[in-house]
Amino acid sequence: MAKLVSKVYGDALFETAMEKELVDTFYEETSALLPILQANPELFSVLGNPQIVKEEVALLHQVFSGKIAEELMGFLSIIVEKDRQNEMISILKYFIQRVKEFKKIGAAYVTSAVELGAEQKAALEKRLLETTGYMQFEMHYDVDTSLLGGMVIRIGDRVVDSSIKTRLYELKKELSALQLA
Repeated sequence: MAKLVSKVYGDALFETAMEKELVDTFYEETSALLPILQANPELFSVLGNPQIVKEEVALLHQVFSGKIAEELMGFLSIIVEKDRQNEMISILKYFIQRVKEFKKIGAAYVTSAVELGAEQKAALEKRLLETTGYMQFEMHYDVDTSLLGGMVIRIGDRVVDSSIKTRLYELKKELSALQLA
């Protein structure tokens, strides 16, 4: 149910952004707003308080008015009026992901055995841009010494594993199969 709510509201926000030609503005503002909302869960408990009815929207306006676009402010007000404030974070996350898909911005998670240098990171990002349909990447790097060498790259549900750890495991499986034959 939560996914359906975030999809319906997130799609509505995306369509509004497209119609008003405010995709970039909404993307920047929701990207800035999301960490604020995640860091202040008490705001949702106040907004969800059944004793506070009309004051909820006024509080929302007081906190965010002038800091975000009027259309986005109106959208947040609708979320609160429809008693969906507990879904606000998932709605904004869905919207941000939808904009990233539209703008062809991918997220690549790279795990390597050693820390990659700036030149290696630049070359890897360039190679990923050449081999995928994305125009830009958000790169996330991690080090896992158990890989022994090589790297594992994850983009969405695709994984490219060129680590020595995996190659040794596959070689071990092949050798085990040979002994049984």
